[in-house]
Amino acid sequence: MNTRAVSFESSGLRLDGDLHLPAQDAGARLPGVVVCSGYQGLKDIQPARFARALVPAGFVCLGFDYRGFGKSEGRPGRLFPEEQVEDTIAAVGFLTRAAEVDPDRIALVGWGLGGGIVIAAAAAEPRVRAVVSFNAIGDGRRATRAAHDEESWARLLARIEADRTSPESELVPPFDVLPLDRVTGEYAQDELESYAGFGTDVTLESAAALLEFRPEAVVSRLSPRPLLLVHGSENRLNPPDESVELHRLAGQPKELVLLPDVGHTEWMYDDHPTFRQVAELIRSFLERSLGKGSAADAAESNAQSLAE
Repeated sequence: MNTRAVSFESSGLRLDGDLHLPAQDAGARLPGVVVCSGYQGLKDIQPARFARALVPAGFVCLGFDYRGFGKSEGRPGRLFPEEQVEDTIAAVGFLTRAAEVDPDRIALVGWGLGGGIVIAAAAAEPRVRAVVSFNAIGDGRRATRAAHDEESWARLLARIEADRTSPESELVPPFDVLPLDRVTGEYAQDELESYAGFGTDVTLESAAALLEFRPEAVVSRLSPRPLLLVHGSENRLNPPDESVELHRLAGQPKELVLLPDVGHTEWMYDDHPTFRQVAELIRSFLERSLGKGSAADAAESNAQSLAE
């Protein structure tokens, strides 16, 4: 896999990205995938992991850091999902202009909060041809409430309300807003905290924006473009009901896969059997949705399928 550092603008801010490229014939244009991080995510973590799985199958993958994260411009601590939707749409625009990418075959893959981001972005961006959403948030308030007990939820709401009258929004630890369950917390400690910038504080204004974020309100706009939802059945951070409800509200074509006995992140390692299973699900879905290889290869393959 070849990786090229890239940058592009979103709302006047320069965003930092990596374009991951498969070996290909000169001049060939391949299907492209924008891979989006979750809450506190960075391009070097899960987007790079999904790229390592998809690039060998012939997909060009773009990972990037949302505004305010990593080396991207923007106010640190400001995590507004709707602004991350804008950043994702800007990433789609960048990918349509990449010489290696077929602009008519672009998909989004999103993880966690990013699973909701890609749904909202595709609802607003017709150039997206297919969407894959993992462990998604469909309703920010409902999903955040599920991560709290009664006491911590009441405390968060009180802090958000008090913050509304402050001249500058208070910065708080990110997992005060979205607490991690034990298994996800152990994964974060073992696998994620070594990445510079992971676990940075967020504003309470950002928490309020998260509670207002509702991708399920726009998921029906994806149809007739295909949607794949995948969720761990034992996910204690983002409950599987989030994807179940997204699937109920989405138009056709749509697929829902609940992974038995699987949580949020404990399986997110390149060589883990569950991750390999998920990578195969994505590859198969994207090949069915976008075609495999160059546009000429995809046309030939479709013609052969029709002949059979």
